[in-house]
Amino acid sequence: MEPGPYKVILSGLDELRPRELYDMLKMRVDVFVVEQKCPYPELDGKDVDALHLRLMDGKTLVGSARIRKPEKDEPAARIGRVVVSPDHRGKRLGERLMVEAIAQCERLYAERPINLSAQSHLKGFYESFGFVPVSEEYLEDDIPHIDMQRPAAVATD
Repeated sequence: MEPGPYKVILSGLDELRPRELYDMLKMRVDVFVVEQKCPYPELDGKDVDALHLRLMDGKTLVGSARIRKPEKDEPAARIGRVVVSPDHRGKRLGERLMVEAIAQCERLYAERPINLSAQSHLKGFYESFGFVPVSEEYLEDDIPHIDMQRPAAVATD
């Protein structure tokens, strides 16, 4: 995959400027709520403690993903809210986002598995990154999903 002119920025919520936060949330709502016709609480309270990976083309946000640290009730890191701007689809940016998100999880949360909740039609996409199904299909906000996990990276000394 060609690296392209894109820049990756990883930041906490408090590091985002108001316009950056607005652009990220607008893209997520435009895709997940409006395009997918799925009214659900996009502002779920989990952005506050998450890291936000943004893929930029110059000053234009073209994609983003949310990374959540392992917790007591979930000892794996979690990737979520993976989204590419409709205006920039077909450029394999989803792949770029996943490569970057996985790399950050492995850097920050070494030797921890990575979990995600995939829309079922994207199961093969996530399998290409080493994720395997760990649940049966279920409905989340009337969209079929499946839980998937990527095993922890093995430490090499």
